[in-house]
Amino acid sequence: MHVPDGFLVDHISLATGVVAAAGVVIAARHAARELTVERSPAVVAVTGAAIFAGQLMNFPVGAGTSGHLIGAALAVTLLGPATACLVLSAVLLVQALVFADGGVTALGTNITLMGIVAVLAAWGAFAGLKRVLPDTRRHVALASAVAGLVSVPAAALAFVGLFAVGAHAHVDVGAVFREMFGWHLLIGVGEAVITGGAVAAVLAARPELVRGYVPRRGGAGSAVAA
Repeated sequence: MHVPDGFLVDHISLATGVVAAAGVVIAARHAARELTVERSPAVVAVTGAAIFAGQLMNFPVGAGTSGHLIGAALAVTLLGPATACLVLSAVLLVQALVFADGGVTALGTNITLMGIVAVLAAWGAFAGLKRVLPDTRRHVALASAVAGLVSVPAAALAFVGLFAVGAHAHVDVGAVFREMFGWHLLIGVGEAVITGGAVAAVLAARPELVRGYVPRRGGAGSAVAA
């Protein structure tokens, strides 16, 4: 859902730029707590590369924007929300500067939508499910899948809100909502399947790499591996 240059009015782009900068600063302060020997910068780089590749598959959605996988839920589950925000922001920065995907003046908007809104939605869904589901690997994978399903339309809805208050394009907001939410709900289903499958694969091979999988000591989750 990369927003192109000049799509939103200047003061909206500026405001989202401020939000994005503040979010990145806050995330940078907390990311160190999420990194361990297992979840080293190399793992962060691999996660970022996977997200970058997933976002390259763009297709037009409507109202001048594109649809694609976001990867927020995968990054949140593997790395934690603060590191996920930094990874998504770095991916979007490279895309804007090297591939002109989204544009430089819209970078703050895209980071706000995908690096903050999508990450927070994914983390909220994942953390909420973790509190009520059994502490097992399969339920962590399930929680990550639901987080993927939630995160994509959440970012789309945030975009519709920005469009409603400050778009240059003269398009009916209701039509934009139907196009964006409908398509991104479908994309969310795909993101759920891919995220859940990827997390399940990592849990089967190297569970220590998944920050979202921390079984309670002495509890049922520590005794059940699947």
